[in-house]
Amino acid sequence: MIDAINIAVLAVAGLVTISVASSLLSFRIGAPLLLVFLGIGLLAGEDGLGGIAFDDLGIAFGVGSAALAVVLFDSGFHTSVKSVRLAALPALSLASVGVVVTAAVVAVPAHLLLGLDWLHGLLLGAIVASTDAAAVFFLLRVGGITVRDRVRSILEVESGSNDPMAIFLTIVLVRFLVDRDSHLGFGATVALELVREFGIGAIAGLAGGWLIVQAVNRLGIERSLLPIAALSLALMLFAATALAGGSGFLAAYIAGLVAGNSRLVAPDTMRRFQDGAIWLAQIAMFLTLGLLATPSEFPPLILPALAVAAVLILVARPLAVWLGLLPFRMHRNEIAFISWVGLRGAVSILLAILPMIAGIEDGRLLFNVAFLVVLVSLAVQGWTIAPVARWLGQVVPSRIGPVERMELEIPGARHELVAYRIVPDSLVAHGHRLPRWATPSLVVRDGRSLLGSSVSILRSGDMVWLFAKPERVAQLDRLFASPAVAAEADRQFFGDFPIDPRARMAELGLMYGLCVTDEAKDVTVAQWLHWSLGGHPGVGDRIALGEVELIVRALDLDGAIAEVGLAAEPTPIDKPKLPFLASGGELRERLRRWFGRM
Repeated sequence: MIDAINIAVLAVAGLVTISVASSLLSFRIGAPLLLVFLGIGLLAGEDGLGGIAFDDLGIAFGVGSAALAVVLFDSGFHTSVKSVRLAALPALSLASVGVVVTAAVVAVPAHLLLGLDWLHGLLLGAIVASTDAAAVFFLLRVGGITVRDRVRSILEVESGSNDPMAIFLTIVLVRFLVDRDSHLGFGATVALELVREFGIGAIAGLAGGWLIVQAVNRLGIERSLLPIAALSLALMLFAATALAGGSGFLAAYIAGLVAGNSRLVAPDTMRRFQDGAIWLAQIAMFLTLGLLATPSEFPPLILPALAVAAVLILVARPLAVWLGLLPFRMHRNEIAFISWVGLRGAVSILLAILPMIAGIEDGRLLFNVAFLVVLVSLAVQGWTIAPVARWLGQVVPSRIGPVERMELEIPGARHELVAYRIVPDSLVAHGHRLPRWATPSLVVRDGRSLLGSSVSILRSGDMVWLFAKPERVAQLDRLFASPAVAAEADRQFFGDFPIDPRARMAELGLMYGLCVTDEAKDVTVAQWLHWSLGGHPGVGDRIALGEVELIVRALDLDGAIAEVGLAAEPTPIDKPKLPFLASGGELRERLRRWFGRM
C-alpha cells in the first residue's frame, strides 16, 4: 500500500516537473505551452511511453472542474473594470449569440461526416463552442505581444464569460438526450434553466467576491495565508453555487472580478501566489485530460475531426464573431483577429467527458473528436497568433525598451518601494530630471549605499530606490527604460509626430489646411477623437481627417486621451486584409449607397 502511494506520488510529481521543464523548450520553439502540457499527458498515458492506465471519468471531471474554477477566478482577478466597461456588450454578445451560432454551424459537419444525428451533432458543437480562458489569457499575456486595448479586452472578457454558456448548453443537451420524455417543453425548459443558473451564478459571484475581499482585509490572517484563503473561498463559492442550482463557473469569474478590482491588503502577494497556482491548475488539468485520452482510437477519426476543426476555425467562429460584433463599431481587421483567437482547450475536453459519464451513445466518439479538434486549434491558432496579430495590425509597438525594476509592497500604505537599475541610453542616464514626487530615498553605487538626498547626479549602473504610488510606476518606467528599438514600427503605428491633445480642432485645421466641420471647431483634439471613436478610445485607434490621420498614442489612468499623434500620410495599419467580414459601419455605408442609387 505504501509502495503504491509512493509510486503514485513519484509519477504525479515527475509529470509536473517534466511539464515545468518543457516550458523552456516551448518558449524557444514558440509552441503553445498548453499544447505541450496536453502532449505530455498523452505520452504518459496507456498508449504512450509512460503506459499509465487512467480511465476514471469522475476524477478527471472533478480535477478539471476545480482547476477551471481556479483559472476563471484568476481570469476575473486580472481583468480590470476598465476592460469590462470597454468590452462588456460585444464580449457578452460573443459569449451568448456566438456560442449558439458556433454550436449550430459545427453540427452540420458532425452530422454529414461523422454520421451523428442532429441532436448529437449539436451536442458536439456545444462542446467545442467556447474559447478556452486558460489558452487565451496565456497567449495574450505571456505570448510576447501587446494587442490593442479594445481587442484584448473583448477577448479576455469573452473567454471568461462564454465558458458558463457552453457548459450550460452542453448540460441541457445531455439531460435531454438521456431523458427526452421529461423535457417535452424543451424551449421553455432551456429559458428557465438559463435564467436560473446565470441569475444565481451572477448574484453568488457578486456576494462571494465581496465576502472574499472582507475576509482578506478584515480577518487579520497571516500574510502568506491570504492568497490560499482567497482561492479556497473561491472554490467553496464555486461548489456551493453549483449545489444551489447556479453556474459555479460564472460565480467564480465574477468573484475574481470583484476581488481583483477592490482594494486588498496584499494585492501583489496574492497576484504572485496566484500566478504559480494558476500554472499548477493548468498543468493538472491538461495532464489529467491528456492521460484520459486513448490515441490508438484516433486514426479512423483524424480526417473527419480535421474537417470539423476546419469548419470550426474557418467558418463557425468567423461567422459567430461577425454576427456578434455587427452592432458595434469594429474594424474589419479587428473582427478577423478576434475570429482567429478562438482557441479551444481544456474546457472542450472537459465538457466532452459529460456524455460518457451520462452513458450517451457515441459518448466516446464525441470525446475523441473534441480532443482532436482541441489539438488542431491549439497547434494551428496558438502557434500563429503573433504573426496574424502583426499582419492584421493589432500589435501595439512598445514605446519603451527593457526596464530593470523591482517592487516591494508596503502593508497599509498606498505607496510601493520601487528600485530601478539605470541602464545606458535611458532618459535618466542622459540627465533627465525625476519628478518631484519621485525623490530617491537610496542610491546604491559601486557597492556603496548613499542617501538619495546626497546624490545630485544619477549615473548609468546606479540602483535607485524610491517610493511611488502604484499608478505612477508606468511613468517612472519611461524614464528608466532603454529606448524602443523598432522606431519605424513606432512611427507607422503612432504617427510622425505628437500634437497637443488640448489644441482646438479649429487651430489644427488652420495649421495643416484641414477641413473641420463647424460643430467640431470649438472642441479639443482629444474630445473630437473621443467622440469619433464612440466614447471608447484605445491606444493605436486612428481617425482620418482629410489627408492626415489622428492617432491615439496614450491614455491616462481614467481612460481619457493623454497623447495624440499625427500621420502626415494615412498608414496601411488598418487597411482591410480580407475581402470579407465587413464591419457594421461598412455594411451601413453600402446600404446607403445602394438606396441612394434607387
